[in-house]
Amino acid sequence: MSGRGPARRGVLTAAAGLAAVVASAPGARAAESAGSGARRSRWTTSWATAQTAPTPTDTVANTGLTQGTFTARVRLSAGGQVRLRYGHAFGTVPVLIGPVTAGGSPVTFGGQRQAWLAAGASLTSDAVAGLRAVEASLLTIRTELPGPTGPLSFHRNTHASHHVDGVRTTSVFLLTGVEVTGAHGPVIAVLGDSIAEGVGTPDDSDLRWPDQLARRLPGAAVADLGISGNRVLLDDARFGPGGQARFDRDVLSLPGLRTVLVHLGVNDLQQPPSQTDPALVLAGYRQLVLRARDAGLRVIGATIAPFGGWTRWTPELETVRQRINAAVRTGRVFDAVADFDAALRDPDHPERLLPAYDSGDGLHPSPSGHAALAAAVDRRHLL
Repeated sequence: MSGRGPARRGVLTAAAGLAAVVASAPGARAAESAGSGARRSRWTTSWATAQTAPTPTDTVANTGLTQGTFTARVRLSAGGQVRLRYGHAFGTVPVLIGPVTAGGSPVTFGGQRQAWLAAGASLTSDAVAGLRAVEASLLTIRTELPGPTGPLSFHRNTHASHHVDGVRTTSVFLLTGVEVTGAHGPVIAVLGDSIAEGVGTPDDSDLRWPDQLARRLPGAAVADLGISGNRVLLDDARFGPGGQARFDRDVLSLPGLRTVLVHLGVNDLQQPPSQTDPALVLAGYRQLVLRARDAGLRVIGATIAPFGGWTRWTPELETVRQRINAAVRTGRVFDAVADFDAALRDPDHPERLLPAYDSGDGLHPSPSGHAALAAAVDRRHLL
C-alpha cells in the first residue's frame, strides 16, 4: 500500500484501508466494557498523552511529514503484552500509519503492516507479537508516515526526548497510548494542566507527579493527560480544548480505567480571560463528576495549589482559589480529595508554594514538589 500520492489520493483510498482494521477499531474496544454486565477489557492504558491541534508556530506538526519517521521513547507504568493506539483528533484527512515497530518488533493492524488513521478518529493495533514489556521500562516506538500527512494532531511537550526524522523533539505526533495486559493495581487517568504535564521537572527524568505516583503503586497503570494551559471551562487557541470539552475523548476512551483524578483549575483563574466566579468552576467540576460516574468511574478532585509568586497572581484571585478549595474539601463535589494546596503551601505564606517546592516561577512545583503531590494522593482512594 503506497502513501506517496497526494493527500487527496489518501482520502479516496482511505475507506479500503480502514476496512482492514475494523476489528481493532475503537467501537470494538468499547463493546468489550460498555453496558451493565458486559465483559471488561483485559487491556489497560500504561502510557498515554492528550492531543491538541498545531498552531502556525508548531512547524513540524503544522506542516506535516512526507516519507517521515517519528520515534517515541515512552516510560510505561504497567507492563505486559502490548498494543498501540494512535489518534488524529484534529485531523481533516486520513493519515497512513506504518510500518511501525515497538521494542524492535513489527506492529500490525488487522494483520497488516500499514493502516489508515481516519480524520478525527483513533486506531488500535493488534497485540504486538513477541513483545512483553516490563513495568516501568522504556519502550521505543518507530512509526513511518509515508504522507503527505497534512497537519498532525500532537502533544506539544511531554518533557521527554523523541525524534522526528532524526531530530530531537519533546513532542509526540499521532501516538496517543500504549496499552498492556499486565496491570494488577489501580488504573488511573490524570486530567490535568501544565503541572501534571511535568513543567518544573527536567526532561527525561520521569519526575512528573503522575510518574512518581505510578512508582508508589506497583502494578498500577497511570495515564498522564496533562496539557499546559488547560482549564476546566474554556478552550484555548494554543492550549486546546478545556477539560469538559476533551473529557470523553481523552478519559472515557481509555480501556480498563477505574479512577480519574481531576487536576485543573489554576488556569481558569490566572489565564486571561480569568474566571473569577467560584460557582462556575465548581459547576464545571460537578459536570465532570457526573459524566465520570455515569461511566462507572471514581473521581478524585485536587485542590488548586498556591501560585502567589506567579506573575498574574492577585489577592482577588487568591480569594477565589480559597473559596473553590473550601468547597472541594467538603467532600460534596468529588468522591475523594487530593489536597495539593496543603501539600505544597508555605505555612507562613499560604498563598505561596513552600520555597523547597517551587521550581522558580511561583506556580510550577520542583521535582520535590511533584513528589509531595504524588504522596498527597491517598492509595485507599484508588483501590
